[in-house]
Amino acid sequence: MHEYRMTTTQSKTLTNRSLPIALLRARERVMMPIRGMLADAGVTEQQWRVLRVLDEEGPLDPTTIASRAVLLLPSLTRILQKLEEKGLVSRRRDDHDRRRQVIDITVDGRNIIDANMATSRRILTDMRERLGAERHEILIELLAELTELDLEKDHGA
Repeated sequence: MHEYRMTTTQSKTLTNRSLPIALLRARERVMMPIRGMLADAGVTEQQWRVLRVLDEEGPLDPTTIASRAVLLLPSLTRILQKLEEKGLVSRRRDDHDRRRQVIDITVDGRNIIDANMATSRRILTDMRERLGAERHEILIELLAELTELDLEKDHGA
């Protein structure tokens, strides 16, 4: 029994060498201090991403927000409802296509961004310094390359 377990374990990729697990662990490590900041601000990670996207890019339709904020559209629908209830975003019909909604950040939403951006930058600067500027840039470049890979075409995903 013991030999079988060793053979099976050896034939598998160890979790400490698994890219998906390594990415999840790294994300958790990066997000840990940011979550505290967001809890103090009264917004979730997903709500913060939506507010950041709208603050940076201006009014957008939900599909574009979902793409830019890395959210699934059904999840975004609930997130937008909460943000609207909190008075952090507003909705309106598109002037050119009445079927289309346009979402914008409100003054209160922008105030949350402004009140927390210095803390966010401080947290991320600390991470960059701990990792080293050169290694940080290499990591960002590698992650960007990984994001651009078309993995679906070869694996039927």
